[in-house]
Amino acid sequence: MLGKTAGGLFWMSRYLERAENTARLLETGQRMALTRTQNSVEEWGSVLKTAGVLDEYLTKYEEVTRDNAVDWVLRDADNSSSVKSVIKQARVNARLVRTALTHDVWNAVNATWMKIDAATKRRVNERDLPGILELVRQQAALVRGATLGTMLRNDMFDFTRIGTFVERADNTGRILDVKYYVLLPTAFAVGSSLDNIQWESILRSVGAGGGYRITHGQKTTPSDIAQFLILDQRMPRSLHFCCRKLQENLSYLKKDYGFSGPSCEASTALYEKYLDQPIADIFDFGLHEYIQDFLNDLSSLSRQIEIDYRFYE
Repeated sequence: MLGKTAGGLFWMSRYLERAENTARLLETGQRMALTRTQNSVEEWGSVLKTAGVLDEYLTKYEEVTRDNAVDWVLRDADNSSSVKSVIKQARVNARLVRTALTHDVWNAVNATWMKIDAATKRRVNERDLPGILELVRQQAALVRGATLGTMLRNDMFDFTRIGTFVERADNTGRILDVKYYVLLPTAFAVGSSLDNIQWESILRSVGAGGGYRITHGQKTTPSDIAQFLILDQRMPRSLHFCCRKLQENLSYLKKDYGFSGPSCEASTALYEKYLDQPIADIFDFGLHEYIQDFLNDLSSLSRQIEIDYRFYE
């Protein structure tokens, strides 16, 4: 396969995954803002921080407000990571690699862009926001279903899956990292009802509420939630699950191409370094430090994949 085709599939999937993740994050921000009796704007600052767009936001707006934050994250063309921007980029990449996609996948991606573009022509008010975010999730599920249901399990499928799980692991890591450094207002709130609400909101932001309750019941503790989102191999958005899928799909490419680039070994090293240890050791090391190191190594792995498979040649 040409490197440009591999890169197009990889980035198409990353952008689609990012759109869904960002929509979930906006939904969580809205819910968490409602739990505060005052200073709810802090939650919107945390959403911007988690999405990695706070600095860019502040170059356009002097202060964080609910309406401006939602518009920036959802549809602002000046924000290259807004939901609308990344869906547009997903469609651009899908169009470039259209011959590598099935008819169903291309139609799903194209329909996603057209529906989101039509729904976000103007600023979205608070009443309509939940419906828009649900539409983003539904369209992401449609593309995912078409991909899983119609694409051959070959190198083209592998590159779409690698893009998906790189982005998904990055999103889960960012949400966990922000928890105690942005979302929690003061150290005195640790263990309080507010702290519990925030942890539960984090579960919802990655679609893990139901799975967590099946596994751990109604009781929510920081240790159990962190263990579920980092180490549980059954949870499709956990760091463990994502890294395993990266290993698998890179190993399939190695078998198909008879080539083992540094990225294949790096994916194994990533798993062994971060995910082969108990949650107690992670907390002893420091959750923030652990996640930051993980995200840095994940980013390095992503860059190495681009190099190994010559995405820009």
